[in-house]
Amino acid sequence: MGSFDLEGIFAPIPTPFEGDAISFTRLAENVTRWNATRLAGLVVLGSNGEFVLLDEGEKEALVARVRELAEPAKKVVAGTGCESTRATVRLTKAAAGAGADAVLVITPHYYKGAMTEAALERYYKDVAEQSPVPVLLYNMPRSTGLNLTPGLAARLAAHPNIVGIKDSGGDIAQIAEIVRTVPDGFRVFAGSAGFLLAALAVGAVGGTLALANIAPDQCCDVFDHWRAGRTEEARRLQLRLLPANRAVTARWGVAGLKAAMDMLGYFGGLPRAPLQPLEEPERLELRRILAEARLL
Repeated sequence: MGSFDLEGIFAPIPTPFEGDAISFTRLAENVTRWNATRLAGLVVLGSNGEFVLLDEGEKEALVARVRELAEPAKKVVAGTGCESTRATVRLTKAAAGAGADAVLVITPHYYKGAMTEAALERYYKDVAEQSPVPVLLYNMPRSTGLNLTPGLAARLAAHPNIVGIKDSGGDIAQIAEIVRTVPDGFRVFAGSAGFLLAALAVGAVGGTLALANIAPDQCCDVFDHWRAGRTEEARRLQLRLLPANRAVTARWGVAGLKAAMDMLGYFGGLPRAPLQPLEEPERLELRRILAEARLL
């Protein structure tokens, strides 16, 4: 791990499209706003970035441009998980060459029946051995149908180039068990604002949160309140943000997040097909939720 440091609140940023092409102009507008916040960094090519809908050239260009645009003090993490070890290593090296500080690697899952713990352990170790930058594990059972267990996470944490995990499963007992069993210095991140405070309470060092795209300072406030011992303030804010977080994650996903960004002065735009934008009744409901969360 060396002197590599990673903690705090990260925004897994959406990819802005105009027509069917990435808009780097709109990307620059969004990153300029995020630069002015207390976010610790940005995650590009995550689930909210529609990474499965991008081709390889687009992925490499996005990482390079985000690194150019982001403030030097803000870390840039790139999602590089692919279905094959070969493709993951290739994209990981490309992301590192484009300036990523670390990579976030989701579990391969198309052949999920064959993705035993032994297969996943070999996959992650092979990637870590060839990665020029630190590797973060990415557990996303809702999308992959696989759960990266605490035992496997602990074994992988022994590798010097595997430095942390983003756990989006929402199982606080599992997150606590990961924290309990991994070596000191291994970084555990909440994968959703819905359980940010609970994860911090059991030892997480931050969060990679869809909500941080539209409420970066509020998410940072939860983190800062907790770190400063202001548990009641953290609790009240956590509860207030829950409906907004659900709206841009489990309820409406990428389309909801992009619609919320448009309402709050960012550029969200349309998701890439086959994802569909929100209908007008859903937008009205989303606006009400954002207003009740005091984001609008």
